[in-house]
Amino acid sequence: MGFVQFYFGLPLAMVVIAFVFIPLFYKWNVYTAYEFIGKRFDHRTRLLTAILFLIQRCLSTGITIYAPSIVLSKVLHWPLGWTCVFIGALVILYTTTGGAKAVGVTHKQQMAVMFAGLFVAFGLILYYLKDTLSFGESLDLAGALGKMNIIDTSWDPSAKYTLWSGLIGGFFLQLSYFGTDQSQVQRYLGAQTPQQARSGLLMNGLVKIPMQFFILLIGVMVFVFYLFNPAPVHWNEANVGMLTAEARSPQRSAERIAGSDKEDPQQRAEAISAMHAQNASFITEAAKTWVDAERGGVSNPQLTTDIQVALERDASLRAEYTEQVKARLPDAEPNDKDYIFISFIMDHMPVGIIGLLLAMIFCAGMGSTSSQLSALATTAVVDIFRSGGSGEQQVVATKWATVAFGIVALCFAAVFSLFENLIQAVNILGSLFYGTILGIFLVAFFIKRIQGTAVFIANLIAPAIVVVLALLLQPLLPGSIKSGD
Repeated sequence: MGFVQFYFGLPLAMVVIAFVFIPLFYKWNVYTAYEFIGKRFDHRTRLLTAILFLIQRCLSTGITIYAPSIVLSKVLHWPLGWTCVFIGALVILYTTTGGAKAVGVTHKQQMAVMFAGLFVAFGLILYYLKDTLSFGESLDLAGALGKMNIIDTSWDPSAKYTLWSGLIGGFFLQLSYFGTDQSQVQRYLGAQTPQQARSGLLMNGLVKIPMQFFILLIGVMVFVFYLFNPAPVHWNEANVGMLTAEARSPQRSAERIAGSDKEDPQQRAEAISAMHAQNASFITEAAKTWVDAERGGVSNPQLTTDIQVALERDASLRAEYTEQVKARLPDAEPNDKDYIFISFIMDHMPVGIIGLLLAMIFCAGMGSTSSQLSALATTAVVDIFRSGGSGEQQVVATKWATVAFGIVALCFAAVFSLFENLIQAVNILGSLFYGTILGIFLVAFFIKRIQGTAVFIANLIAPAIVVVLALLLQPLLPGSIKSGD
């Protein structure tokens, strides 16, 4: 739940954008944010800023293709790579043929489906748990196990999400994202009036934190659900099947007969699974005892400690099983954390509800992908190539650019198996360039005496420094990228 602190700077960022950025964009009558930079400074600075945006946005578009592909891959038992291609091609098709209007129309429908899916998922989790513990008891148990630590006021630099990183880092990152990223700027530049654009931004600032809190709370409730219900030792079911098939393959059988296979992989995997099942049974019984003790007004810190130790043991067993996947299946995707929620949906939801929740996940991914592809194409045509043809020629060029950036995003989607958690990956990647881009816009807005040459040089130096620091400080970011990659 501590991740919600990342958004604490958002409302203040929205106020600044609404009353500083929007009036200036409308005053200069621009189609893209980077067109404003060109008018304020020069073409070099505009070009370089647009290129930084294109790099960062291509990376995040790859994530929005990769994430829903995980879902479809599990449901249809397709290879993840080909599933990414299918999802990407589908979004490229309707974004290219429908343009910005298709993006706007589908966003309204997708948002409705998303909210419906979230509320249904939350309600069903509470329904499944009602015979075991109440909602309040679920929160108490999750809090006792460290899952409800929402506010962290420490100044520990190794703590990624604290009140201060949310208010300071979150403020500047959201200010850059919503104020300078073309995928967002194009939304309010398309409004009928500055007042309409301002109202939309301020509403976003009010709704975003409660919505993100609710999404994270669903994750916490899924955690509580699996304290009382069996969970697989590895969430990616396809890997489990391939590991079993590999262990029973003729080649592996021959190695066992010849004595060259020092350890039977199937036996080891089954042993890990058995230990996981035994440990899970202990966690369930201990959690039930914890609930009974709390109902009786008897606090038992030792029981909480026992559950925490068992959860750590469970994490160790899962990690060992994942190592088996890495060793035996070098071409497989070992990271299984992003399969948790979809596994919960597929294993425990009614069939009709599964369809709704799958639609919710696809809407979230496709909505983000389509708007990003549209922004990438517009920026390339308007700011990079500066197409001077007729309106029809520019539309055709934008469509081809949409296809090209869709293909590039698919290539970037191949790298996101390196990340432990996709929701963190989006912001980690965004942090690499958004600070520099925001700095350029703040200078353009507030420091009139600084001109294009100085900003252009700084625009070259700053991203390089940030990337080097990110690589040097990677050990301080546990969980952002898997160790060994």
